[in-house]
Amino acid sequence: MNATPPPHPSRLDPTRTDYALIMRAHDDAVATGQRTYLDPRTGLVVQTRTAHLQRGSCCDSGCRHCPWV
Repeated sequence: MNATPPPHPSRLDPTRTDYALIMRAHDDAVATGQRTYLDPRTGLVVQTRTAHLQRGSCCDSGCRHCPWV
């Protein structure tokens, strides 16, 4: 079970083969108080849902874990 609600399917397709890896990386980052994590496939930095909530509003950049979708 995820520590946070899953991303909207338009932001992260749950049928992706790496979906579980991505969610594990996200949830591990949230659990340890990190605002970002590295995407397990691309190595790019991704903001957690927590980071977005702390910012307080949507930036309209199409972020993976945006809580305002």
